[in-house]
Amino acid sequence: MEFQLLPGGVISGEARVPGDKSISHRSIMLGAIAEGTTRVSGFLEGEDALATVAAFRAMGVVIDGPEDGEVAVHGVGLNGLQAPAKPLDMGNSGTSMRLIAGLLAGQAFDSELTGDVSLCKRPMGRVMDPLRLMGASIEGSAEGRPPLRVHGGQGLRGIHYDLPMASAQVKSCVLLAGLYAQGRTSVTEPAPTRDHTERMLRGFGYAVHREDGVISLEGGGRLGATEIDVPADISSAAFFLVAASIAPGSDLLLTHVGINPTRIGVINILGLMGADITLKNHREVGGEPVADIHVRYAPLHGIEIPRDQVHLAIDEFPALFIAAACASGRTVLRGAEELRVKESDRIAAMAEGLNTLGVRNEVLEDGIIIDGGVLGGGVIHTYHDHRIAMSFAVAALRASAEIRILDCDHVGTSFPGFDALARGLGLQISARVD
Repeated sequence: MEFQLLPGGVISGEARVPGDKSISHRSIMLGAIAEGTTRVSGFLEGEDALATVAAFRAMGVVIDGPEDGEVAVHGVGLNGLQAPAKPLDMGNSGTSMRLIAGLLAGQAFDSELTGDVSLCKRPMGRVMDPLRLMGASIEGSAEGRPPLRVHGGQGLRGIHYDLPMASAQVKSCVLLAGLYAQGRTSVTEPAPTRDHTERMLRGFGYAVHREDGVISLEGGGRLGATEIDVPADISSAAFFLVAASIAPGSDLLLTHVGINPTRIGVINILGLMGADITLKNHREVGGEPVADIHVRYAPLHGIEIPRDQVHLAIDEFPALFIAAACASGRTVLRGAEELRVKESDRIAAMAEGLNTLGVRNEVLEDGIIIDGGVLGGGVIHTYHDHRIAMSFAVAALRASAEIRILDCDHVGTSFPGFDALARGLGLQISARVD
């Protein structure tokens, strides 16, 4: 599938973007190993989250739905998972693979995790290393890439692990393995990362402690079923936050968006660039802070992105690169080497696309320098990365010529119905099946 976009447009109206992908994943994982039936509303019915559903069904968990965002997970308890009959296919979902690896490390049975061509190129040594320190037996390819083979019945022990880089996925993997470990498991993170796992564990009644950047839990407890209302995903909202900020005359309200403090880097960074963004109707839903976000067009200016915001916006940088391309002056990003190992090398892929549109940029090992200016048109290669596709769709609002975006099939992993919603809000977008 490819997107075709005519230049220009104004973003206006009100919308609720799909449910948070990170929370949707975790609702299935923890619901599956809880005791009782967990009911989830607002579940993201994207391909990544559905891969997680399929994996737990393959391990004997009965899951009703999803239907209109409603899911019921009939938990089997901490030790009730069953050996899958074949390798668990994670599709394109790195979150599924890294977090489920932690759960599988503590099982009595052998298992294998695999995925699509893109996922099988992504590094998994970062989770394999701490799991091995806990006593797990786990193997990947020679380069530490999938498929991963996990040998059960190892008897895990709690460890203290200093994360070599800020990563919510690695932190979560270790904590989930810690549920099955003897003694205390603790993780120190060098910078705050999204804390959905810790919040949700507490929601299931499992004690998790945090003090001075150290998160810890004791193994061998139990999780009790709960109800989860998944807020709209701020990573999906980010495309429209940028869209309304760069298109003159825009006025947009995004409702029920999760504003977890470990995820609001995109709002903070856009604010520093001069965006007109207001948060309204603050509330808490299932332990997660939620608000409606009102954004109107405002002239943006380039900034040096503060280091302390980088890990709070790591998934939103492709969209932020488009904001930088439309801003006056220079934007500098450093300390974002994590972008090199996402669904694509997002620094390289975004730089290539910006070059196509005539936007001057300089690639750094750990970031990029972007000089804002006039955007042209052209053909964009996404490298099968959903966030690259959606970011360049937004760029069309300020482009001077048509933009064609190739290989957009993976947009459905995180944002099913993106093109229809974008069209309804004012983007001149059409999708064509190859």
